[in-house]
Amino acid sequence: MTDTIDEKPSSAPTTIDVSAKDRRRALMGSAVGSTIEWYDYFLYGTMATAIFNLHFFPSEDPVVSSMLAFASFALAFVVRPLGGVIFSHVGDRIGRKKTLVITLTLMGVATMLMGVLPDYAAIGVAAPILLTLLRLVQGLALGGEWGGGLLLAVEYAPKNKRGFYGSVPQIGALAGLALGNIVTIASRAVFPEEQFESFGWRIPFLLSGVLLVVGLWIRARIDETPSFRKVQAEGTKQKLPIATVLKHYWREVLISTGAKFVETSTFFIFATFSLSYATGLGYDFGAILGFVLVGSIIGIGGMLFFGGLSDRIGRKKVFLGGSVAVAIFIFPYLAMLSSGNLWLAGTALIVSFAIVWPIYGSLIGTVLAENFAPEIRYTGASLGYQIGAALVGGPAPLIATALLAGFGGSWIPVALFVVACALVSFIAVSFVKVRHNEELDV
Repeated sequence: MTDTIDEKPSSAPTTIDVSAKDRRRALMGSAVGSTIEWYDYFLYGTMATAIFNLHFFPSEDPVVSSMLAFASFALAFVVRPLGGVIFSHVGDRIGRKKTLVITLTLMGVATMLMGVLPDYAAIGVAAPILLTLLRLVQGLALGGEWGGGLLLAVEYAPKNKRGFYGSVPQIGALAGLALGNIVTIASRAVFPEEQFESFGWRIPFLLSGVLLVVGLWIRARIDETPSFRKVQAEGTKQKLPIATVLKHYWREVLISTGAKFVETSTFFIFATFSLSYATGLGYDFGAILGFVLVGSIIGIGGMLFFGGLSDRIGRKKVFLGGSVAVAIFIFPYLAMLSSGNLWLAGTALIVSFAIVWPIYGSLIGTVLAENFAPEIRYTGASLGYQIGAALVGGPAPLIATALLAGFGGSWIPVALFVVACALVSFIAVSFVKVRHNEELDV
């Protein structure tokens, strides 16, 4: 059975039938595409703590090197809202599918170029400049990718499974992190430490070319989403979606931005800052990556569980519960990480990715998508999401590193930063309308 569109006058509702096969194909395209995008994006964060700080941002003070590497990491988040505006405009005007092909290509090419970029010793100051420029391209691409990948899943979802479907593209964050760690750990195992730091680190970036071909092939086989085809059939496209969003949906954008705070800040505290902090305490970098890998893999199941749970009891309840949970958990998390005991630190990392972050990480996409009408959904959801990421997500490792250095190595200020982000999200999501088990497009 194939999708059909019953064309009617613009004043009448349009009926679109979607087959189970199309739903499965859309879910696969969303999951695989988002995994590849996040794999590319997170490689930078992983290498920032082990390679880029030494070879692209050298300094006599290792803290300065790390902060410079994290600053370049954070710059990508600054341009993510711009990427969200540019590509979501395209997505709301010409379609989700075409936009996703463009963003995936940009991300893949930028990542491969990082893998062949000469370091500071070879070309001097041009090395960190070019690396930062490629990082900015990654930020633009991800700014447009997230909204399209999310809508590919959510707009194909049955109304009683939208939370579950919406968790699938969010799995890409954990799956991409896990895949990046697998490739990095494998590269470190194949090459001695000196060779890994010299050229072995480049292999995970170059492998992005293979993933790019796979992702483009899968996405080429997917039809446009039912919601976008309905917009086309009913003639409700907006000439300038961003103007409509800012005029009529500014409250929803503020809510979405606030909701993003806890999800993005804690992810990059767990995934990026913790690597730098743990290695600075003397833990083996490979062992820490291994714990993150285990937590990420287990967390994929956690994401699906909490996404499905939100379909039964409501997304607001689950999300608010997760915000409270992480505000409590961050204190024992940092204490265990600081203990000097590898297994305590590893347990903290596993729990953070396997249980705590998935509670709200699985829902952020669906919560945001349900706030906006189909003709401006790509733009509205992307804008709130990317602004929130730019405000606290990208800067989170830098903020945490600065707090740690400014307070004599005490992790308490870092924990309080996370609590503040959780409080902002708790307040924001309290204003979200309950939409589970309702039709997405009304």
